Amino acid sequence: YWPPQYVIMEGDTLKPLKVVSTRGMTVDGEYHPEPRVASIVASFTKPEWVINIKETGQILLVDYSDIQNLKTTTIGSAKFLHDGGWDASKRYFLVAANASNKIAAVDTKTGKLAALVDTAKIPHPGRGANFVHPKFGPVWATGHLGADVVTLISTPSEEKKNAKFKEYNWKVVQEVKHVPGNLFVKTHPKSKHLWADSAQNPDKDIIGSPGTELEFTGRRFTTS
Repeated sequence: YWPPQYVIMEGDTLKPLKVVSTRGMTVDGEYHPEPRVASIVASFTKPEWVINIKETGQILLVDYSDIQNLKTTTIGSAKFLHDGGWDASKRYFLVAANASNKIAAVDTKTGKLAALVDTAKIPHPGRGANFVHPKFGPVWATGHLGADVVTLISTPSEEKKNAKFKEYNWKVVQEVKHVPGNLFVKTHPKSKHLWADSAQNPDKDIIGSPGTELEFTGRRFTTS
């Protein structure tokens, strides 16, 4: 988070090679002197980082193939970017703008904002979770610090078998009942379960209690 910059280092020695400031304008057109770096991920297909700047709401695509002559694409999304994860195809990176109650999706193939999805209060996905919904196809899940649901968002797929789900892409297709105070959701390709914690819920009887199972259309969700 501090100072407001990101540092490029040698991978084997961690020797600093370049320091880049993140000070600049917010998506609302106001200067911010201390915007924090919320998260950084690397593209799966090219020498590029996706850097999310919290207070400005700017997503930076940084081409690191020549660090002495960095090429940066700045994408405006929504303020208070935080953490996020990849969709199943590894093409789209979805990041929570949690205080704006939105999920921003970046297309790392085209270098553009793919969608800005309105959600329930304070989404907090961690990395999120991907699975194939029996009705809506490939979806990405996020929990919420400020709402009692787990939100499922339809994500695009280039597989022909998923073409029938295109109408749902970048829409909230379902909100699964949970409890507020969720930090992370997880699943596994060989599992029929989605796990969602409630680490920030103030109710001491909820924290540490056994999970509750929710079922729908042949798929079972486990929340705790």
